[in-house]
Amino acid sequence: MDRRRLFLYLLLNVFISACVTGAILFWYDRNYRSVSLSAVQPALPSVNQEVVSAATLDPQTDIPVEIVSVIGAGTLNAEWVVVSYKGDDQINLANWELRDDDGNVFVFPQLVLHTNGAVQVHTASGTNTVIDLYWSASDPIWESGEEAQLFDPSGNLRAVYKVP
Repeated sequence: MDRRRLFLYLLLNVFISACVTGAILFWYDRNYRSVSLSAVQPALPSVNQEVVSAATLDPQTDIPVEIVSVIGAGTLNAEWVVVSYKGDDQINLANWELRDDDGNVFVFPQLVLHTNGAVQVHTASGTNTVIDLYWSASDPIWESGEEAQLFDPSGNLRAVYKVP
């Protein structure tokens, strides 16, 4: 094989490798990184902000909050739940509850989700931030086949996600 042909094969190999790597990074960024870098802000008392509170929640009203995914089910340090809000303004998640089929309950602290905001609830211990909350459980919570359920402070079921 002459050098010119070898050079063309190497150039083609580099091009294909760059395209595949770029596609994988694009897919990862769109599916995972965007969730962890969402616009979640802590709740701050303010007279100018209109926040949906527990007192104003109507059980008949559809609130666009959802459980997006349960990741790492069965592995304590890799397990977390992603909760997002797609409403027009913002919502205060204080005293909302995340439950599993076995009776485990996580109560949300004072936290405001803005439009297209999300928060990750980790099963393990850690320090709460505006995008990461920690359950501080000693064992994994989630199992394949069970349901993750999100309840508002009045006890109304607002979102369900079946763990894959």
